[in-house]
Amino acid sequence: MTRASSRWIAQRLAQMLLVLWVIATILFLIFRLMPGNPLVAYIDPNFTAEQQRALVHEFGLALPLWQQYLLYLKASATGHMGQSFFYHAPVAQLVWETLPNTLILTGGAVIVAYLLGTAAGAFFAWRRGAAAEGIGIPLALAARAAPEFWVGMILLAVFSFSLRWFPSSGTASPGVQYASVWQQLTSPDFLRHLALPLATFVLYLQGLPLLLMRSSMLDVMEEEFVVMARMKGLPERRILLRHAARNALLPVATAFALVIGYSLGGDVVIENVFSWPGLGRLLVKAVASKDYPLAQGAFLLIAAVAILMNLLADLAYAWLDPRVSYAKR
Repeated sequence: MTRASSRWIAQRLAQMLLVLWVIATILFLIFRLMPGNPLVAYIDPNFTAEQQRALVHEFGLALPLWQQYLLYLKASATGHMGQSFFYHAPVAQLVWETLPNTLILTGGAVIVAYLLGTAAGAFFAWRRGAAAEGIGIPLALAARAAPEFWVGMILLAVFSFSLRWFPSSGTASPGVQYASVWQQLTSPDFLRHLALPLATFVLYLQGLPLLLMRSSMLDVMEEEFVVMARMKGLPERRILLRHAARNALLPVATAFALVIGYSLGGDVVIENVFSWPGLGRLLVKAVASKDYPLAQGAFLLIAAVAILMNLLADLAYAWLDPRVSYAKR
């Protein structure tokens, strides 16, 4: 690694920390400016005024705003994001308990969507003007533009309530427990619960890689090396896979890392439609119950992942394309 590239990475890391600090500050101010008492769900109606004041002091809400802000920054930096008002449990524990379900749903949807979308985009570019392209592109755009909750409700109405092929909510049937993540991933019961939310997310995500791959393929197919390969008499399939598609993957691979980060926040709607016990559903409950620490912790984690994926996308671009030189920026 050269000195210039090391300096660029250090600058990007400093930018990441600055952006995280700005996001953390905005989150702190937003929730403090919301009307209402955040301890309504915590305080028992039978509590005396003295007990209620003691509880406010216990959570530090009686401190001046600047002191609350410093304590909040310290807790966020150390990973101890405070105590949830609603669940009466540490925020870090609640976040890490629900994060695996979100990662399984988001990671699985992104991988499937990019595999299908990339393959379909390459095929439509190679068969440009064919009937398959005329039908496939509008369908892909319609699936991308349709609201996620609407697609999810349609799938629920057809495959869960009418045909009864798949369960409508949760990650397991009543009484089913998983001893490990591997047992959960390989359980037929879990896979049946995963099918509909995964399909909804895939239908939403597949449009971006499909259009990126198609556009990139159309550009690559005009390059001289593709024309030369055809002049050599190479088989069309070999030209498609080893020459055109391989060189057209750069923008798709770059967008892959970005989509992973943004999808963690984007699956909030899907998790609530299917009652999927993930980070997005936990976040909605935290906001609805004015649970400051839990909402701040969940939002901050999603933002951190999105920013990190943005950095990884830039690094992947430089690694995949040697022509990119960050030292010149």
